[in-house]
Amino acid sequence: MLDQSLQFLTPEESAEVDKALLSSPEKFLARLTVSTSKLLRVIAADTDTPIEALTAVQIIQWFEKDAKLKREQGVSASVLKWDAENLER
Repeated sequence: MLDQSLQFLTPEESAEVDKALLSSPEKFLARLTVSTSKLLRVIAADTDTPIEALTAVQIIQWFEKDAKLKREQGVSASVLKWDAENLER
């Protein structure tokens, strides 16, 4: 599936955003966009679909599959490594 060492935003990329002459909201959006582009590449590879052909349904289904892996096999089995239980409180 995917190399579990994948980082969606490296420290170097984050530092580049920090150096940019952008407002805080613009920096947030830049970080989000960089990390999203990497995640879309992962989703495209997993679904064997070109990025430009991905649909909202495919992206949602991918998230559901990754969440199911996390629930059934633990965080280490999923691509997205956050623990949602700690975020919901």
